[in-house]
Amino acid sequence: MVSKNLTYKKSGVNIAAADNFVKFISQLNTNKKGKKKLSNIGGFGSITDIPKKYKNPQIVACTDGVGTKIEIANTLNKFNTIGIDLVAMSVNDLIVQGATPLIFLDYISINKVNSSKLKSIIKGIVKGCAMSNCELVGGETAEMPDTYEKDKFDIAGFAVGIVEKNKILNKKKIKKSDLILSIPSSGVHSNGYSLVRHVLKEKKINLKKNKYLSRELLKPTKIYVEEISNLLNNNLINGCANITGGGIADNLKRIIPENLTAEIDLSKIKVKKIFNWLKKQGISDKEMLKTFNCGVGFCLIISPKKFNKIQTFFGKDFKPYVIGKISEMNSQNRVKLNGKINWS
Repeated sequence: MVSKNLTYKKSGVNIAAADNFVKFISQLNTNKKGKKKLSNIGGFGSITDIPKKYKNPQIVACTDGVGTKIEIANTLNKFNTIGIDLVAMSVNDLIVQGATPLIFLDYISINKVNSSKLKSIIKGIVKGCAMSNCELVGGETAEMPDTYEKDKFDIAGFAVGIVEKNKILNKKKIKKSDLILSIPSSGVHSNGYSLVRHVLKEKKINLKKNKYLSRELLKPTKIYVEEISNLLNNNLINGCANITGGGIADNLKRIIPENLTAEIDLSKIKVKKIFNWLKKQGISDKEMLKTFNCGVGFCLIISPKKFNKIQTFFGKDFKPYVIGKISEMNSQNRVKLNGKINWS
């Protein structure tokens, strides 16, 4: 005989726990001036003003996740940084087109609402939004017990930015003899973690006992919004690219005009220690460059005469340096990789 006391909670979904989490978010959420803005959280949609300074505003929207980096967080039971990654992966794409981040929304799907885990994640998201000078306006939390295994979850982020139409960065601004600069990454960022985890498994590395790797592999993705916004406001950039999945070549070729080539001197790249470690585990140069940023977190394309001025907008850990130049196309490749990376 079928029980008459069937409930959503008995099926594995706890609406009350989700509601309590929404209340927690509403207490954390702040707008760009640092004042709590409670009305946006918990409604069906969020309403945000378009800044009045724009005469012909264009909306730019991006979405992304953090991939299997969440499995590293699960292994280490440390969730306070991947929210920063989530924001970074979207806002770093927005600024490539010259946009200023305006609002951010998150989506968290999880096996079972775990208050402690979710609070850690959302605090990271709030921190990432503060670093990006954008507003967390809402999101969604979905409890899906039959879709995710115990303790498993996924997160996605959605960012909306705004740019004046005549200030959109496009391919037309990139010219022959422009310099290509690398802005250093903070580490692996949020790409290539399936390969990272495969290495850990093949080498039988206990991540919990390896302090260096446990620290390095959860370093949050660098958010470049403040620096790039300053460069945009001073008309110092002809083009830029966020170096994510696909590495330097695949991401740069998305912004290079058809008649030009980006020539990269791989020997000039300042490789971070974590990539040297990964390389030594038996990964080829080609695979390293295709999968990871290898220390190049973001690329700028600039007029040579603006190089010195650009340096003044960066702290010592993220000073841009030259890794290549723009030349006339002499092959079918929009990006040409010359030389070899110095793995030390």
